[in-house]
Amino acid sequence: MPLPFPLLRLPALLLGALALSGCASIGPPGDADVAAINRLTQPHTGQPLAAEPLSPEALAERLREPLGADAAVQLALQNSRALQARLARLGVTAAEVDAASRLPNPGFSFSRLRRGDEVELERGWHISLARLLTLPLVQRAEQRRLQAEQQLAAADVLALAADTRRAWVVAVAAEAALSYRRQVLEAGDAGAELAKRMQAAGNFNALAHAREQAFAADARLGLARTESQRLAARERLVRLLGLSSVDAAALQLPERLPELPAAPRELADAETLALSQRLDVQAARLRLEQASRQLEAGRINRFVSMLELGVVRNSSNEAPTQRGWEVTLELPLFGSGPLPRAQALAREAAYDAADTGIRAHSEVREAHGRYRGAFDIARQHRDELLPLAQRISQEQLLRYNAMLIGVFELLADARSQVAAVAAAQDALRDFWLAQADLDQTLLGRVTSSGSPALPQAGSAAAAPAAAAH
Repeated sequence: MPLPFPLLRLPALLLGALALSGCASIGPPGDADVAAINRLTQPHTGQPLAAEPLSPEALAERLREPLGADAAVQLALQNSRALQARLARLGVTAAEVDAASRLPNPGFSFSRLRRGDEVELERGWHISLARLLTLPLVQRAEQRRLQAEQQLAAADVLALAADTRRAWVVAVAAEAALSYRRQVLEAGDAGAELAKRMQAAGNFNALAHAREQAFAADARLGLARTESQRLAARERLVRLLGLSSVDAAALQLPERLPELPAAPRELADAETLALSQRLDVQAARLRLEQASRQLEAGRINRFVSMLELGVVRNSSNEAPTQRGWEVTLELPLFGSGPLPRAQALAREAAYDAADTGIRAHSEVREAHGRYRGAFDIARQHRDELLPLAQRISQEQLLRYNAMLIGVFELLADARSQVAAVAAAQDALRDFWLAQADLDQTLLGRVTSSGSPALPQAGSAAAAPAAAAH
């Protein structure tokens, strides 16, 4: 038997609830979520995210020239599988938010009763009125949840960019250190060979020969250590770029890091700047708004945990058809309802927002202090220590040309410059790392070790969605 229940027959209360809830819901996950991430990150990275990894032809074209820092960041954003997995997790959250923000599904009941020759059929449609009444609050809360997750995903994009820039700095510094260590080894081997020949000729004693051999052995050990560090730094960069073993073999890097800038960057009000643009701070604010909406919905459902409204039609083969409506009410006599959980989530969000602001202030001060300190140290190496070492070397060369010192005294002076050059290289590397850390701190969160923290989408993010149901 057909069961026509036109909408006009629903009670006025149900019609009013439908009008209040509206028909709007969050759209299905897709390009809109990636577009939202691009709006947050592209002003800082200059590169939109890619939906799929680069094709082999496009990747080969990128790797034909030595890869600069900006090019490495762009390649990571377009080719990183880890980043694409993070965007997929955002799609999961978008699907959950969309499901929680839709109108509640109606229910259908059917029963068949028989008494003698009389057969009675009862059919009914019902809908959760409590869910319907709180739907506008749930929709706004879920929208805040999705926006907060988008902020966190955007922070992960910026964290990947910062990680890639740091890995590039370390890899290029390792390349420069390896080149210099090879030169040191060549000088050490030459000195050891010369000492060996002079001792064989009777013009050199065994102690001096042993010293030259020790320097050559130490140079060889330093080269081996630098090669190991170079391999580790290069492989870390390869992982961030999402390169296969074949593509990694084609990766080329510059021979040295960029020169130290003439002056450090000045940040007049770094703390205020960080609070206005840090994505984790914005996400914490959105989570606080979401928790407030959930708390309002919990207060509405405090005394009525389930309220359903439905229409009923009973038909019998011996009596006229009955039509009407019914209300189903469940009272929380044996439970406290959703309010305590909503209150706890609101307190958690409030304290988390406060803690995020405190950490943002402290991290910016720390990063800016390390940046200025690294610049001063690198500038001192560039402007004072290296020029002094070069001047000493020139004076020693003049003394050697005047036959005031021998070749081994000249080689000994060259050995003393190894530490000065290596320290200057390390100082330049530390400066560029400090600048990358400062840039990241102004945009997103960092861990205590200085590297970005990747959040895990899961139970914590899904908890508000569960509360919406």
